[in-house]
Amino acid sequence: MNNQISRKQFISSSLMAAAGLSIVPASVLGKKGVAPSDKISIGFIGTGRLSPTLANGMLALENVDIVAASDVYKAKGDAFQALVENHYKEKTGQNSWTGFQTYHNYEDMLMRDDIDAIVVATPDHWHAKASIDAANAGKHIYCEKPLTHTVVEGRKLVNAVEANDVILQTGSMQRSWESFRHACELVRNGYLGEIKKVVVSVTDPAIPYDLEEETKPEGLDWDRWIGPAPMNVFNSIVAPPVEDTGWPRWRDFKEYGGGTLCDWGAHMFDIAQWALGMDDTGPVELIAPKTPVPKRGLKMIYANGIEMEHYEFGRGHGVEFHGTEGTMQVSREFLQTNPANIASARMKSSDERLYHSDNHYANWIDGIREHKETICPPEVGHRSASICNIANIAYWVNRDLKWDPEAERFDDDEANSYLDKEYREGYEV
Repeated sequence: MNNQISRKQFISSSLMAAAGLSIVPASVLGKKGVAPSDKISIGFIGTGRLSPTLANGMLALENVDIVAASDVYKAKGDAFQALVENHYKEKTGQNSWTGFQTYHNYEDMLMRDDIDAIVVATPDHWHAKASIDAANAGKHIYCEKPLTHTVVEGRKLVNAVEANDVILQTGSMQRSWESFRHACELVRNGYLGEIKKVVVSVTDPAIPYDLEEETKPEGLDWDRWIGPAPMNVFNSIVAPPVEDTGWPRWRDFKEYGGGTLCDWGAHMFDIAQWALGMDDTGPVELIAPKTPVPKRGLKMIYANGIEMEHYEFGRGHGVEFHGTEGTMQVSREFLQTNPANIASARMKSSDERLYHSDNHYANWIDGIREHKETICPPEVGHRSASICNIANIAYWVNRDLKWDPEAERFDDDEANSYLDKEYREGYEV
């Protein structure tokens, strides 16, 4: 890498410094890691419903600046820009802020040398392409969960991150919550005895897009929103107006998401995998429920005989562990065990302790600065997404399947056909 600072880089950094912020991008310094005193400059791809939460979390860190964003829905890009600029106006005491730029096409943003890292907060069907393009541009990546839309995409993204030597954090932030870490350590260290069964309580698999056409709003590039996916008519429930504070429902449809099974499953299957020590593998057998249109009851069997079942245990999204010495339910609202004293057990010095992160965003930034693996790196994110993806496939084909987690293939041609997808011309991954 050329360590000489270009005129373009120098001017960009100088202008930001003159505005009151000391931003020295890692790309300017020519480093893999970044010194603690240096700031990481970030661009966003996708500025929808989740982006303010992500932005506020990152803006709370002293060593981060958000300098750009891309969105194909102008109103959402404008709203995100206002959020960021208001933050800096308040922080600097200035009446205006000009250190931020919006883009229609994220590829233009990726060309900037003064941006170190990218947050991918698009619908699922864009995750792989945007993240791989960012990796190939030498940018570090925070990609929302599920990491990718298909199993094949996930493996391609893992390979791209490794080839470009960048740092990726998957947005499975429950790994940075103390309660989930404690629950997983209890399982890992045998406090429940030998685990026989795990129940993952999330809701529906993805369904085909079946919405009626509505008038497309001004400022939305629907063709670009569709991007790699099959073209369908516009409906506002998948791309709601900026004033709608509800969650968009693109995630319900298999062309653009993976259903709630993937959306919440990417959180809860992820915790199950972490607790079981299965972060680099997956189940070997999937047993489909024998119902005409299955939505619950899929069983997935690991090589060690542990059974993981998808159904709801009546307490919202969560995970339930069944061991020979007790049971445990964990969610964002509770961690409860039977016997009750297991939940409050103090870990012994000899116990296995898991990766400790208290802040998912800070963990990513520390990973960039120190060039070290995050708590939810690409292989982990890929394997957790794969669980969701193959579960969807089992529901779609509605029959029992064998899965090879090393080869990442089924014993069934139809099921294998869902591991990848066709891309519209110009949007190939």
